[in-house]
Amino acid sequence: VQLQASGGGLAQTGGSLRLSCEASGIDSDDYVIAWFRQAPGNKREGVSCINRRDGIPLYADSVKGRFTISLDNAKNTVSLQMNSLKPEDTAVYYCGAWSSLKWYWGQGTLVTVSS
Repeated sequence: VQLQASGGGLAQTGGSLRLSCEASGIDSDDYVIAWFRQAPGNKREGVSCINRRDGIPLYADSVKGRFTISLDNAKNTVSLQMNSLKPEDTAVYYCGAWSSLKWYWGQGTLVTVSS
């Protein structure tokens, strides 16, 4: 299983960024793609996830109403649209896939929100 994350970068407070995660090598149609983030000195925390089978999204309270996760089944790509960004959203964002009782991880992508 390989996960290729892209997007991220620098945004101002109130701005927007979009992250994408392309998954390959997952044999099952029943898996979850999730975005996590880790700020310096903090633990990795879940941001949002979506189930490949039913497309139901879940969000952390801290990003509800600002972030939107979406799934493109044809491209096996999950995107995370991040709007109304805040400085506290600054972190390295990781995409992960839960399949066959195991987590797979992509590389992190840095999101920096300036105040």
